[in-house]
Amino acid sequence: MRVLQIGAGGVGAAAAAIAARRSFFSSWVVADYSLARASAVVSSVDDPRFSAAQVDASSSTEVRDLAAGATHVFNAVDPRFVMSIFDGAFAAGADYLDMAMSLSQPHPVSPYSSTGVVLGESQFATASLWEESGRLALVGIGVEPGLSDIFARYAADELFTSIDEIGVRDGSNLVVDGHAFAPSFSIWTTIEECLNPPVVYERGRGWFTTEPFSEPEVFDFPEGIGPVECVNVEHEEVLLIPRWVDAGRVTFKYGLGADFIAVLRTLHRLGLDSAVPVKVGDVSVAPRDVVAACLPDPAGLGPLMRGKTCAGTWVKGTGVSGSPREVYLYHVVDNEWSMREYGHQAVVWQTAVNPVVALELLSGGGWSGVGVLGPEAFPPRPFLDLLTAYGSPWAMR
Repeated sequence: MRVLQIGAGGVGAAAAAIAARRSFFSSWVVADYSLARASAVVSSVDDPRFSAAQVDASSSTEVRDLAAGATHVFNAVDPRFVMSIFDGAFAAGADYLDMAMSLSQPHPVSPYSSTGVVLGESQFATASLWEESGRLALVGIGVEPGLSDIFARYAADELFTSIDEIGVRDGSNLVVDGHAFAPSFSIWTTIEECLNPPVVYERGRGWFTTEPFSEPEVFDFPEGIGPVECVNVEHEEVLLIPRWVDAGRVTFKYGLGADFIAVLRTLHRLGLDSAVPVKVGDVSVAPRDVVAACLPDPAGLGPLMRGKTCAGTWVKGTGVSGSPREVYLYHVVDNEWSMREYGHQAVVWQTAVNPVVALELLSGGGWSGVGVLGPEAFPPRPFLDLLTAYGSPWAMR
């Protein structure tokens, strides 16, 4: 397997560090708009299988040319660049993986009740082309989406005969010392998913939207994290899970906290969440890019972070015994552990480990498929077993 990874940010750097401990690939190119940043990642792993390259991820032509010798293109940049990398991988004849799907567009008239263009719609529209070429685009294979979807498939396959509701629930007790507001993940992506209309799925009704931060609930997270208020957020799982798993309702709720929500609401009211450039003197710049530039780089927050992050999937229905059942399948990463073992903070490490596990399964034939597929399309047990073998076990409550 010859991997081209596009993106050398926090998640990309963590993915390289994780992959360097595995033997399933022969070469791994780390490409970024900044050659210096890509080179720094390669230097940090100190492995001759890795090399650095420069690429403009917004150019499908550049991606195609760079991917000419790759078997798999692994997209590790923010979702603005999904389609150019996706199209470039297809043009190069490579398979493709990402951790976030093509962007949505709200309904022009009823954004808080009806869907417009949904997450991943542009990618699924090309499914027949990928199928006809005998190639695979594995979409949404981070932690959320990704591991959360695999949990849903595992529950459907092994724990339940019928499912009333699947709810992905994400929470943490992470603290960043010295910063009043310091997102542990890309602020560009955080704004995109938190301020867009959340999508909910219901059997018989299909997909519909609600107001941002709707349906607040307190969810009790495991391993000492405790109760966290969670709210509806736009996320790929709600679009992916119903394609392969029969459930009465599917939601995604994020434990943001009142202070974090207040900051996002303020950015929205001021127009600072906009990705549309505005003219400032002789310069055009997107307000969201200014916000991102003013905040600390999530990749460098590890030494200042304390606590744990939890990603998981709550499932309610009828168990295989015929009795009502409710479970929470989850994965917790302690920042102290991820920093000590890998030198990367918990949130980016937890995201990065999953595409590496998926690539290893694809290389060995444990997973296979053609077309545009989500994680739910594959058998869950091989993935969960290999994730545990990586030293990061999952659990069930």
